[in-house]
Amino acid sequence: MSVPEEIRELRAEIGRHNYLYHALDAPEIADADYDRLLRRLIELEAQQPGLVTPDSPTQRVGAAPLESFDTVPHRVPMLSLSNVFDDADLRAFDQRVQRMLGMEDSPIEYVAELKIDGLAVSLTYVNGPFTTGATRGDGATGEDITQNLRTVRSIPLRILGDPPPPLLEVRGEVYMTLAEFERINQERAERGEPLFANPRNAAAGSLRQLDASVTAERRLDSFMYALGYTEGVDVDTHWDILAYLRGAGLRTNRTSQRCDSIESVMGFCHEWHQKRRELPYKIDGVVVKVNSLRLQGDLGFVSRSPRWATAYKFPAEQKATRVLDITVNVGRTGAITPTAEMEPVEVDGSVVSRATLHNEDEIRRKDVRIGDWVVVQKAGDVIPEVVDVLKEKRTGEEQEFFMPVTCPSCGAEIVRSPGEAVARCAGVSCPAQLKEHVWHFASRGAMNIDHVGESLIEQLIRRGLVRDVADLYYLTRDQVAGLDRMAEKSAQNVIDSIEGSRNPTLARLIHGLGIRHVGRHVAKVVADHFGSLDALRQVSEKALSEVPEIGPTIAQSVAAFFGRPETDELLRKLSNAGVVPQQLQKVEAAADSPILGKTFVFTGALSSFDRKEAEFLVNRLGGKASSNVSRKTDYVVVGDSPGSKHDKAVELGITILSEEQFARMVGA
Repeated sequence: MSVPEEIRELRAEIGRHNYLYHALDAPEIADADYDRLLRRLIELEAQQPGLVTPDSPTQRVGAAPLESFDTVPHRVPMLSLSNVFDDADLRAFDQRVQRMLGMEDSPIEYVAELKIDGLAVSLTYVNGPFTTGATRGDGATGEDITQNLRTVRSIPLRILGDPPPPLLEVRGEVYMTLAEFERINQERAERGEPLFANPRNAAAGSLRQLDASVTAERRLDSFMYALGYTEGVDVDTHWDILAYLRGAGLRTNRTSQRCDSIESVMGFCHEWHQKRRELPYKIDGVVVKVNSLRLQGDLGFVSRSPRWATAYKFPAEQKATRVLDITVNVGRTGAITPTAEMEPVEVDGSVVSRATLHNEDEIRRKDVRIGDWVVVQKAGDVIPEVVDVLKEKRTGEEQEFFMPVTCPSCGAEIVRSPGEAVARCAGVSCPAQLKEHVWHFASRGAMNIDHVGESLIEQLIRRGLVRDVADLYYLTRDQVAGLDRMAEKSAQNVIDSIEGSRNPTLARLIHGLGIRHVGRHVAKVVADHFGSLDALRQVSEKALSEVPEIGPTIAQSVAAFFGRPETDELLRKLSNAGVVPQQLQKVEAAADSPILGKTFVFTGALSSFDRKEAEFLVNRLGGKASSNVSRKTDYVVVGDSPGSKHDKAVELGITILSEEQFARMVGA
């Protein structure tokens, strides 16, 4: 047998064993035999390097370390899920689904899946090979972590299929097993390195390594559970999607269950709440999805979440500990938040020593005192909070807490507006607010400035080098190098990171400005609608309130922010420093435009447009671009080799447009 023939046979055999092991959980050979096959393939490819292909099983690791991660736009947004917490919430979800579908008192078929506590990822396969892998990011854009995902052995470098689909986006979760988490933390402890708090943080940190060889050492695993944008895939139900993924060689979670009613879903949730500690990985709930894709399309979405799915969150683990003190923190909006300083206690896998008390009213309602024994839990399995006071354990030495009347950071008056539960610092130059504001501005979800951490920000403010966020862009390497624990190289890394953030998306800049009530999603909605900072500086509260998803509270907050003289000064200072957002000029659609208010779906290979450009054009002209064909779809635009979306459009009687017809409609 020739070397090329043996290489082809070895790749096929190794691929088959990967499929049996990861997708079917049915290995046929021992690990040692598998390793022998892989070593032989490595040996042959070393002899014939010209025969090495990107999807060869030997190409899991080998790329040079990256300088930074590029960004990847998701063809179909990676949405978040609404949460439910008990049987009553599940029933309410079911009734809402029935009502919206006009199927009252008709059982809905659901699929229940374990909610893996890992990091959501998107994998793209083009004509078979794995080409791109990305994090969820803000849902619209993620980080390109392709090299790191190639090291995850349960992610195939080529999907099965004859022929494979032209384009396949797969969504799933990469996680770390409990055993691997313990192994890594033991090694870190022996080296004197800080320990990971939990497996999810460990998995996320591993996937964001610039050196893929580090990721490979950490033995991550994966489960795939959904499709993003696809071409050439024809499925009718979510259960079909799971079967398709397994057939394509991707790993799915075999505990998933098809449920013929919401009662069956409840049984699944209760069962796995009791059995969750038997699993070799962490879960924090159950994801519940309407099985029929047609019904999913009819239900659609609300804001950032699908109406056809929800996450049932397991009741939080609770532990008792003692309150040593109650302190207050000053947030970037001046909010004064009381915090319980407690004797450390392990809650759901991580050590907790501080917990939020929310506000003064909550302290009075629960009657939390310094010295009390309290019950703590992680709200949403993330944020520690005090949920109850064990008053029977009081000794009489406990001390009542009173909110300070002046800010602990700047000494300004603390005020509480009528109708609000939160007290705020009234200081106009409060260092604590500035620190939190700069921290938020530089955060990954905002301007994404690496190397600008809490300690550095504190020093910059203390030395008078930063008085607002714009001052970051006027720093020099020598100024940064003069700070504590800052060598020349570290200082240069800081300056390089700041330089790399001078041309953010408009949404990132808006989010980074720290406007009250404006998170990442609202920032993107505002950016997409108005397109430029100039437009926002002149916008009225009325114009804002007319934007879908912008309510009166947000409209008032945004209009007030851009109407302040100090905002004008900050934006001028940022502009002079060369911070120029990637502006999207808003195009006003004419009242008689055939695009206005219409929903478009694109399928097949487009020759005159890039798909993202076409979808963006529709959105800019007042229409809506969707990825799913439903009765609410107005037009389906078809390119070469259209897939099942074309057939569904024909079945539903939806108007089908050629590229040329679409181009004429949009005036392109």
